[in-house]
Amino acid sequence: MLCTVIIGDVCVGVSPGSNTGIGKTTAIDLSRRGARVIMACRDKQRAEAAISNNKKVREVLNNEVVFMELDLGSLQSVRSFAETFLKSEYRLNILVNNAGESCIAGMSPVLMVTVASKVHEYGKIDFNCLSTHKDLAVGESDWALFRKYSHSKLCNMLFTHELAKRLEGTNVTCYSLCPGQCFNTAGISSFLWFMMSAPILSLFYMDAESGAQTTHYCALQEGIEPLSGCYFSCCAVQKVNANTKDDAVAKKLWEVSETLCGMS
Repeated sequence: MLCTVIIGDVCVGVSPGSNTGIGKTTAIDLSRRGARVIMACRDKQRAEAAISNNKKVREVLNNEVVFMELDLGSLQSVRSFAETFLKSEYRLNILVNNAGESCIAGMSPVLMVTVASKVHEYGKIDFNCLSTHKDLAVGESDWALFRKYSHSKLCNMLFTHELAKRLEGTNVTCYSLCPGQCFNTAGISSFLWFMMSAPILSLFYMDAESGAQTTHYCALQEGIEPLSGCYFSCCAVQKVNANTKDDAVAKKLWEVSETLCGMS
């Protein structure tokens, strides 16, 4: 495998990028397969620590893993990242949107993988709230944060659905996926750790390596190109509710996102 891969956040908030959990595991696995991996993270120190650890497990000595600063809480950072990437890299084969809350397609890779979640089933999109507060929900309680997370995962899937439609007839494909409930990753809310001990959680959650398998599948599996826009879990296409592929809502979300980002 000789390609360039970007792995990192697609979120506005505090979710992990490629320096922790599933993102880090994905970066390590793809680099060991010979890919040039761009770890797009907000925290340079943590990213460099992850890269250092990655070097210790490399099986392919010639592959490269590099850090590029990216904070999707800042559109200036997004634009700066895109400019830096375009100046320093000559191609992009795979983009992994890890732990995403809201998605913006700024480049045209050969393949895009967006990490969503099964909790999208509890999500909904309140366009009035989005327009008024520029957020998917209001409040900072654990319940409000869970609501925001659920809504954001529905947005991930609607984004992928709309993107697939816009990419019809091109060589670019995109997929959304649920990695499963992963134990000991930054995605688990802190209040759960107080409610349940780690040994009990381990009975219900998988580790980051297991959770990354569907990401690997969508990024590497040949022959799934006709399934662009589909939702995967356990390395297989899953049936989804009608609201995850509502053409009108997906189109409106895309247009509102462009407006909020100053792209329209």
